[in-house]
Amino acid sequence: MKRTQCNVARRALAALIALSLPMLLLAAEKSPPHPDTSESELMYKGAPVDVPSEEREVIRTDPDMNQAEWNQAKEIYFQRCAGCHGVLRKGATGKPLTTDITRERGLDYLKVFINYGSPAGMPNWGSSGELSEEQVDLMARFLQHEPPQPPEFGMEAMRDTWKVLVAPENRPKEKQNDLNIDNLFSVTLRDAGQVALIDGDSKEIVNIIETGYAVHISRLSASGRYLYVIGRDARVDLIDLWMKEPAKVASIKIGMEARSVETSKYKGYEDRYAIAGAYWPPQYVIMDGDTLKPRTIVSTRGMTVDTQEYHPEPRVAAIVSSYQHPEFIVNVKETGKILLVNYEDIESLQTTTIGAARFLHDGGWDASERYFLTAANESHMVAVVDSKERELVKLIDVGRTPHPGRGANFIDPEHGPVWATGHLGDASVALIGTDPSGHPDKAWKVVRTLQGQGGGSLFLKTHPESGNLWVDTALNPDEEISQSVAVFDIDNLDAGYEVLPIADWADLGEGPKRVVQPEYNVAGDEVWFSVWNGQDQTSALVVVDDKTRELKKVIKDKRLVTPTGKFNVYNTQRDVY
Repeated sequence: MKRTQCNVARRALAALIALSLPMLLLAAEKSPPHPDTSESELMYKGAPVDVPSEEREVIRTDPDMNQAEWNQAKEIYFQRCAGCHGVLRKGATGKPLTTDITRERGLDYLKVFINYGSPAGMPNWGSSGELSEEQVDLMARFLQHEPPQPPEFGMEAMRDTWKVLVAPENRPKEKQNDLNIDNLFSVTLRDAGQVALIDGDSKEIVNIIETGYAVHISRLSASGRYLYVIGRDARVDLIDLWMKEPAKVASIKIGMEARSVETSKYKGYEDRYAIAGAYWPPQYVIMDGDTLKPRTIVSTRGMTVDTQEYHPEPRVAAIVSSYQHPEFIVNVKETGKILLVNYEDIESLQTTTIGAARFLHDGGWDASERYFLTAANESHMVAVVDSKERELVKLIDVGRTPHPGRGANFIDPEHGPVWATGHLGDASVALIGTDPSGHPDKAWKVVRTLQGQGGGSLFLKTHPESGNLWVDTALNPDEEISQSVAVFDIDNLDAGYEVLPIADWADLGEGPKRVVQPEYNVAGDEVWFSVWNGQDQTSALVVVDDKTRELKKVIKDKRLVTPTGKFNVYNTQRDVY
């Protein structure tokens, strides 16, 4: 069967499932704590959480599981599912998976849903080949048991993992290599538990560095010398880019599952502190910036912003560093609160709490670096925070399940400065006005909605030197859409988009070949894409000429195992997006 025919068949099957079976998790009305949660937004959000088997023995219930099966299912859940559905399975971006729902749905229903997913974003774990038929059956049984309760992770546990590999006094006093660090890329090699440092000029791999599992983001210190990476297993690694061959100089584990790390950028505090936020336990930790020595841990458990109910697992999502005050801005996902954590005195933290909307996720700065725009994804909103005045400006209704990454800033030819977000749940791209002084009638509202290829967008990107807006659709169930990108001409947005077949250009052969995350080089004349294939298949990076939109380079190397996020040093350090 041809690929197009397969896609049609897949879409028809997905539609049939969606119509004939109430969605696995549409029993939200029977799960009052999370009535508004929805399907999983992306498969790479899970992370392994080390819950020893003795912490949670199998309860002999129907359907039965032996201990070996339990341990395998537990690992799969925390690698692939916990990021969306929660460690305690109470839901967030994904629906609740509590046993009152899963037992009512039953084994056969769960197997179908795990195998085929849903058109709204639940990955097709079985039909994609990610899970075998036996593993699908295993997970359907596992979800009908009560979830394991992972242990807490306090200061003693944290300090036991802290390692300084090269003390600050033994590090170079000046840069020891000839690298153009501004145009260096840190590339996540998800399933290898590594990052690749790639020279943006030569397109050659500089070094492969062992890190935590499935690095989520790379962040740069204010000076640009230190690279911080955090894995979904909550391991933070500090890499010194000044060394002759850039290498790790410190590491720490700040919990069991995590997403976010950031460094202090306010004048006078450059490189002094780092902060990391955990999914489990729900907490953040402030560390010394040059050694990762843990200094203070703060729990985020508390009441939700809307119904004022207690939530046991409010996870820390995006963290950004304020340019207006010596503060970290911390998104607390499930409670919907944005914390402005002042680090002038970390022994006596002062925190401003801003109530926004639940399920806060990712976001970034407007072009002035004063306003923080962040997605409350399952509330289908973008929250705007004025970091100077320390207040919520507005909650803006956008499309279904916004997922901007850091977003994209550019000048709309009709509406002036805007910030853009794509969506997981629909094909729209929302453009929000961000200039309250020059365009007051346009500020903090959706001034234009573009229609892209489809839902399943994870990232979009532009650059001050570019006239293009690039939008990926990595989680769309249609292969032709997930393996390509849409590009808009900013000066002619009404003309619609052009589709570029990135995965075809990579010429990788078999595999899912999802195309994810556009990232610019320092000059803004190249845009890089990851072609994320299976762990045992060939992946690649594809470099496109931003002006001509033509293929410039395919970077293939057997060491590039499941590349996902890419972070250019200069753009990441200075919040250029």
